Amino acid sequence: MRSTAPTTRDDVHDGPEQPAGASGTRRPPRRLLAAAALTAAGALAVGGLAVPAANAAAPATTGAGATTVVAPRGSTPLASAPFAAAALVRSTLAGADEPDAARTGAHSHRTVQRALDALVRTDGYPGVLATVRDERGRSRNLVAGVGDLSTGRRPPVDGRVRLASNSKTFVAVVVLQLVGEGKVDLDAPVATYLPGLVDNGRTGAERVDGAVITVRQLLQHTSGIPEYVDVLAGPDLSGVDRMRDTYLQPRALLDVALVRPASFPAGTGWAYSNTNYVVAGLLVEAVTGRPLHEEVTRRVIERAGLRDTYVPAVGEREIRGTHPRAYHADAPGAPLEDFTTLDPSSAWAAGDVVGTPSDLVRLYTAVLDGRLLGPAELAEMQRTVETSQDWGPVRYGLGLTSTPLSCGGVAWGHGGDIFGFSTREGVTDDGRAAAVAVTSLPAALPDPESAFVHLDGALDTALCS
Repeated sequence: MRSTAPTTRDDVHDGPEQPAGASGTRRPPRRLLAAAALTAAGALAVGGLAVPAANAAAPATTGAGATTVVAPRGSTPLASAPFAAAALVRSTLAGADEPDAARTGAHSHRTVQRALDALVRTDGYPGVLATVRDERGRSRNLVAGVGDLSTGRRPPVDGRVRLASNSKTFVAVVVLQLVGEGKVDLDAPVATYLPGLVDNGRTGAERVDGAVITVRQLLQHTSGIPEYVDVLAGPDLSGVDRMRDTYLQPRALLDVALVRPASFPAGTGWAYSNTNYVVAGLLVEAVTGRPLHEEVTRRVIERAGLRDTYVPAVGEREIRGTHPRAYHADAPGAPLEDFTTLDPSSAWAAGDVVGTPSDLVRLYTAVLDGRLLGPAELAEMQRTVETSQDWGPVRYGLGLTSTPLSCGGVAWGHGGDIFGFSTREGVTDDGRAAAVAVTSLPAALPDPESAFVHLDGALDTALCS
């Protein structure tokens, strides 16, 4: 389980901050759909439930599969991944003899390609898809491994994947736009917009009370609202298939969480909880009078020009268009199982959006260059707090993370994990951006901890090479 870090005034940073030093060993950030953390034993803990990692043979890499796209400056971004240990990871995966000076051109792309190939060869990820953009706006799409284990075909270049918790950024942007329009107050109680809805009926420190929890605390994960995913999964994980195959109403997700006590009194700690964004999605619908997917599409997807991104319709279990297959394993030694077909309703506002690596780059660029938010709202989004020990030096704003890079500075983004896919992205202040998607959770691989760190390290390589 993640520990919660007290959120005091001293924990708050306004805007970009200087990265932490690269000394010492820090565990990678966790942002699984299920608020997961990797245990020391190499298993995935879904809200505290141990899911043993499975062994899987690593498919042979297909090598480079690059296409070059010349993108206008200011069209992309995302972020959420590496940190202190990334410097060592980068030198290991990308080659310690590589000069750091070459940040553009074929040389840096070869460095990134080697890092992606290593994810397949070393960790056993079936497939990898990536988009890398340099500070001059030049983009390239890369792939590694295979996109379909049954056919051996390589991953489609810039294919669609489930974006998982990157969806939180979409929702946070919508809420902040409503703030800018004067329709929502970040520091107003949630009950102002959802009267009587967020209340678990308990007393004292166990109380979840929408009359006390603020909108800011929802977006910041400082509300203390408990996680719903581990309740759905059950102590023996018997509920995972139901989560995969059953349509679940958003209100039902909240009700599941409210059977539990608060994680801590609102505003006194930090704990990643998908339930926060379920409530945020319900708030958007209450304020606008429109379905969340329509608001996300109109306000974010269309405005940012995300041509290959969409919110799945109710009951839509297949991924539209060109995409790799997704894989998962949930038992020791079990082979990877095709998990591409999935009802994303159990994620809803916390993680149901589908898109491509290049659209992730476009999204976070549009967020940070001011196309989606006014200056005041963007400043609020980038006002970060400390997270918890297993997130290392990663800090959390309002649906946005700040991650130190091995080459200095920070990457802004979020990242996401859902059965079958993990995504990491980042955008820097000088315009560099990258997104990396893999077709399996680290937890499904033989060494989940290393797989997690190496995935984060691949993003660091993409941004620092």
